Amino acid sequence: EFISSYYFNKMEYTRFSSSVGKYVGFTEYGVKNAEAWNKDASLLSGLRAQKETYCQHNIQIDYTAALTKS
Repeated sequence: EFISSYYFNKMEYTRFSSSVGKYVGFTEYGVKNAEAWNKDASLLSGLRAQKETYCQHNIQIDYTAALTKS
């Protein structure tokens, strides 16, 4: 799962989660940002593609490294 979180004063206000596939707001400001960002289809598709770039690529590497150390 790819997660991109946004914080202000140690408080999370917005998060993109690849399992949800869109931004979710946790504060009033975060909800407004999430609504605006979720309207941008190119932004969402780019973030969904980052799951493939960062997560899928490293699954086998991390899995193998964990097994060799146990």
